[in-house]
Amino acid sequence: MKVILTEAIKSVGQPGAVVDVSDGYARNFLLPLKKAMLATPGNLKQAERLQRQVQVETAQEQEAAEQLAQRLAGLAVTITAQVGEGGKLFGSVTTQDIADALGALGVTVEKRLIELEAPIKQAGDVTAVVRLHPSVNAPIRVSVVPEEAPAAPPASKKSRRKKSD
Repeated sequence: MKVILTEAIKSVGQPGAVVDVSDGYARNFLLPLKKAMLATPGNLKQAERLQRQVQVETAQEQEAAEQLAQRLAGLAVTITAQVGEGGKLFGSVTTQDIADALGALGVTVEKRLIELEAPIKQAGDVTAVVRLHPSVNAPIRVSVVPEEAPAAPPASKKSRRKKSD
């Protein structure tokens, strides 16, 4: 059955695409959830308009992503964390920690857009990639530094009370 997709569906197509899917998939999933419409002559004209609109929106999103990538270029984020022996962290630095640090610098990035090769479990410098658009990536440097230990409080004198019988 030929249908016109109204939204992106993984492994099927993008909005406005005319695709041939099985009858059951179209009748039971795509059409009832309004993820697609039948490929009639009138709907095909509507699909062309939808494709043009999607192209314009994609171009705008890519332009905004490139501008944000320029802001992120060369940006370094410093995160303080508790460190044990050998520079190992207690826990790890997550993408949420990096997103919060970027937010403190005035750049809002969702944590799901930040990718790390491996969890950060050591103090030091790591490069993370921010995937802003399918064709736009921005590398940022993440420095994990040990948290300064608070000075030990002076030893207090304990008062001893005498036991009375």
